[in-house]
Amino acid sequence: MNVQAVIVERAGAKPMMSGFHAFYSLGGIIGAASISTLLMLGATPLNSMLTALAVMVPAVWVAYPGLLPYGNPAEGPAFAIPRGVVLFLGVLCFIVFLVEGSMLDWSAVLITEQRSSGPAQAGFGFASFSMAMTLGRLIGDRVVAKIGRRPVIAIGGLLAAGGIALASLVSIRAVALLGYALVGVGCSNIVPVLFTAVGRQRTMPQAVAVPAITTLGYAGILTGPAGIGFIAQHSNLSVAFLFVATLMVVVAVSSGFLRTLDS
Repeated sequence: MNVQAVIVERAGAKPMMSGFHAFYSLGGIIGAASISTLLMLGATPLNSMLTALAVMVPAVWVAYPGLLPYGNPAEGPAFAIPRGVVLFLGVLCFIVFLVEGSMLDWSAVLITEQRSSGPAQAGFGFASFSMAMTLGRLIGDRVVAKIGRRPVIAIGGLLAAGGIALASLVSIRAVALLGYALVGVGCSNIVPVLFTAVGRQRTMPQAVAVPAITTLGYAGILTGPAGIGFIAQHSNLSVAFLFVATLMVVVAVSSGFLRTLDS
């Protein structure tokens, strides 16, 4: 789907990637709320998943005829190890997705263990992050068109780093929730901009490059929380989060080296 988005955005000749990713975020929120509602009504987890499949499969079936052919299907192998600017973009995606995984897996622990909140409030941190990210992506294309892609990465990275620092260092729960929201706003449009950049580069065919950085990105979601746990075990969770904040500062600084964004 990211390859499809790259093709459509390039043909449209205007920023569109944030809007596509906004619907991804909306899907996550609606999916979680829908399944929770079904479970509250007494449905089993299996029946809830089957209900979701009953919606998803027909939707894919209807959408399938509209999928576009890859822009360069004959170029390059079906799989290739990322190299050059694609590897660089992939590492940045890895970091941003690592932050998302940290919010998903560790924000509740930080709130309950270090912010004196009960289990019932444990999900507020990720909810703040997720809602802010969705809203940021809904307006992201206009922001990109207004200020440009490099500033989106630079400002977004610094906002996310500041938000993580707030959530980690300030013991007031409301301030911590504000920090999580800042992380969501900061991260919201960085990944869409990076996908636009990989669609513009010429080092690797886009049909190979886009899945490559997607794989690196989701590796961040899988391995990042484990890394956070490792650091926290040898220090504490606040220190682990501050390490993640430092990585987001690196992402912000990296925007100055991404000439692909201007091509």
